[in-house]
Amino acid sequence: MFKKLFHKHGAEKPHPGEGNMPRNKLTAADLDPRIVVHYGIPSTASVLAFDRIQRLLAVATLDGRIKIIGGDNIEVLLVSPKQLPFKYLEFLQNQGLLISVSNENDVQVWDLKNREIASTLQWECNVTAFSVMLGTQYMYIGDELGVVSVVKYDILEGKILQLPYHLPPDFIAEKAEIELLDHHPVVGLLLQPGPHGNRLLVAYDNGVIVLWDVLEAQVVIVRGNKDLQLIDESVDPVVNISNNKKPGSPVPSSHEQVEKEITSLCWASSNGSVLAVGYVDGDIMLWNLSSSAHNKDQQSLKSSNKVVKLQLASGDRRLPVIVLHWSADISLNDNGGLLFVYGGDEIGSDEVLTILRLDWSSGLESLKCVGRVDLTLNGSFADMRLMSKSGATESSNCSLCVLTNPGQLHIYDDIYSSSILSEQDNKRLGHSVPFRTAVPTMEPLLTVGQLHSVNAVEKSSASLAEAIPAVNVQKVHNSDIGSTMWPLTGGVPSQLSVEENQIKRVYIGGYHDGSVRIWNATYPSLFPIYMLLPKLGDAQIEGLTSPVSALDFCSTSSRIIAGNESGLVWLYKLVDCSNENSVHLVLEDKHEVINPQQAGDSKCIAVFSLLKSPVCTLKFLSFGLKAAAGYESGQVALLDLGSFTVLLLTEILSSPSSPIISINSSFFSKDHNKRCSLEDSESEISNDVGVEKLILLTKNANVVVLDTSNGSINNTWCVNPKGNSTAISMHFLESTSTEVLSSPKSNKSEHQHQDQGSSPTNDRTSTETEVTEKKINDSLLLFSCDNSLVLSHIDSLFQEEPHYIRKIKLVNPCCWTMVFEENCEKRGIALLYQTGVFEISYVFLLFSYLFNLSDSNLVL
Repeated sequence: MFKKLFHKHGAEKPHPGEGNMPRNKLTAADLDPRIVVHYGIPSTASVLAFDRIQRLLAVATLDGRIKIIGGDNIEVLLVSPKQLPFKYLEFLQNQGLLISVSNENDVQVWDLKNREIASTLQWECNVTAFSVMLGTQYMYIGDELGVVSVVKYDILEGKILQLPYHLPPDFIAEKAEIELLDHHPVVGLLLQPGPHGNRLLVAYDNGVIVLWDVLEAQVVIVRGNKDLQLIDESVDPVVNISNNKKPGSPVPSSHEQVEKEITSLCWASSNGSVLAVGYVDGDIMLWNLSSSAHNKDQQSLKSSNKVVKLQLASGDRRLPVIVLHWSADISLNDNGGLLFVYGGDEIGSDEVLTILRLDWSSGLESLKCVGRVDLTLNGSFADMRLMSKSGATESSNCSLCVLTNPGQLHIYDDIYSSSILSEQDNKRLGHSVPFRTAVPTMEPLLTVGQLHSVNAVEKSSASLAEAIPAVNVQKVHNSDIGSTMWPLTGGVPSQLSVEENQIKRVYIGGYHDGSVRIWNATYPSLFPIYMLLPKLGDAQIEGLTSPVSALDFCSTSSRIIAGNESGLVWLYKLVDCSNENSVHLVLEDKHEVINPQQAGDSKCIAVFSLLKSPVCTLKFLSFGLKAAAGYESGQVALLDLGSFTVLLLTEILSSPSSPIISINSSFFSKDHNKRCSLEDSESEISNDVGVEKLILLTKNANVVVLDTSNGSINNTWCVNPKGNSTAISMHFLESTSTEVLSSPKSNKSEHQHQDQGSSPTNDRTSTETEVTEKKINDSLLLFSCDNSLVLSHIDSLFQEEPHYIRKIKLVNPCCWTMVFEENCEKRGIALLYQTGVFEISYVFLLFSYLFNLSDSNLVL
């Protein structure tokens, strides 16, 4: 897709005005839109896989993505060329390789080191079962025709090879002396654990189970519906729920037995002597496959020694048993453990994951259920895995990982001790830990997020890194997991993040609980460095823990300012605050200094409580010496962060009152004809070289110029006077010496996006323009609204009538914009539409490409 769009861009038909574009324009060659870093669980997650040795978890989705999760916030997103669901996902243990099978039966080998598909094999028919031979590169594939095949991934050649070994159903039927009418699909493939590593268990959908010796090419044992001559009463783990059959009633004869379709299976012993099988009618059978049961004279075995039935509910209408997993109890000498069951309950019952503790120390025929736990799910069930804490086998000291929709991953630690319950207790499994994503978005709820650069020239980068104590990092890292041992520790962190003691970028998140969290975003693996809690010791202020609604960061002073929905403005200082144990509390009519409890851990140095209106936007000014706050009520406050005083609190005249959503500032000469450069030193500015003006944007798209020296309004005008617009943001574009603008031939300079076809050339139609090279002698303002973009000279703010360089009408509503640049020259703007389309455009020319977030591919 990328190659198609970018490979021969020079030969394609140019866009309007492209032929005369300046040399420093942002072109398609500068763009390579793709997802580089992804955090969290995709909402379409459906299948799990676990590498027990490397401690990695893989999460496959319904749209062709695979998320790899390790320790230390290591997360990788793999994207398949086809946006299809995955039905099987398995690691080649400890080899850095992951195998996936899609719904179109593409068998893919993923190279985790290079983050790419190493090889793909298209299977000719529908794959219905899949298994990996532990410790090797061999895989078994079962298909809808009942055939079992063997494939191998050749590491040297980097290819999947289909080996000339097949196990057709006719051959199995002949060897087992059974009838396999028609071609029954293979629904399960399990390698027998223990000493018999050369035996493969094959399950067919009609209920036939065959244990096959691969080396001897012979059937070891066969089980099926004819063997279901159960004892009179089934073992029932649900207390006081009787079977439909009365004790002593005759068991139906073999010819009356209907086929029981298999829906799930797992080994229920570490030596492969007991097999648990789930059926479509809700039954669970425990089959005895021990060596003592391998008698050729099958009739001599008692039925109770062959199989025991479990029923979670006594009703006739029960759910199919979809998932079965087993964790052995080493204290019972492999004669019991935990059986994890999804399904089997009555239709219409609550959706739960059932954990049964089984004990057959006196023999399988005397099986007892000594405990049951119904785990209430956070969403609908998708998949589960047992993650052992050590070694390569699932045992009783494992953790339970449950995936639910949409994209929720929960870890339950020490599941064995939690499930040792008496039948009378019937308690539910307790505490779980949600997936510890690098940047939490739901628990707690993320309300504001910003990415900021740290100015390395000012040495604030090293200062910030040096100011972070290791104990604080550990506290933030473990803040959400309590005493639970996180089972994922795999992956190799970037070496740069250890060797270089610098912080070049930070990601700051504001949360619904009032907290502010900060991550080192210098490298792809985000690492938490601070968690700032809204605490003031014994001070009682209304709205302390209200959701954060606005943020800003000053790299020069290493300060963060945060506003919440109750109107509070918090000022945090991240470095050089060891001696500042007091907090300045600035109210509308008084100024207090308080000493909060545990002041040594607090980074808060001031709290401003001026209005009860939610804070909508915040902006550091004058190199961090001041800050401006815009409120939902339409008021704006100018704060002195040195003396902790309020310099200005005024209401912007707007009818009706509209929230302040964006603030910028600039220094102008007293006659407004000359704008002072931002490169002027702080001392020069303080010597009255110019007057600082606040440029305010309201939600109803009004622009207000405010004189900070006296609070007077110099000018106000509407971005879109001819129509109703909802403003989104305002971007300040500092002038450069080489940027040029395209001036329209006519006074009409509106270019409208067209939603016709998929080619970028069809997205816009414009009047004929001539491109006139003109140096920009002053800076620009770019106003983003839901239905338009407006580019204007900053000097036009002082004109009576609004004047803009270019205006673009948007057909689809826009909800977010961002300006980016390369070398301070090539500026682009990114727009996110409510339709989910992400557009990247050159700011000064209508030259666009579309990027669809839903599938991570360019839209042509």
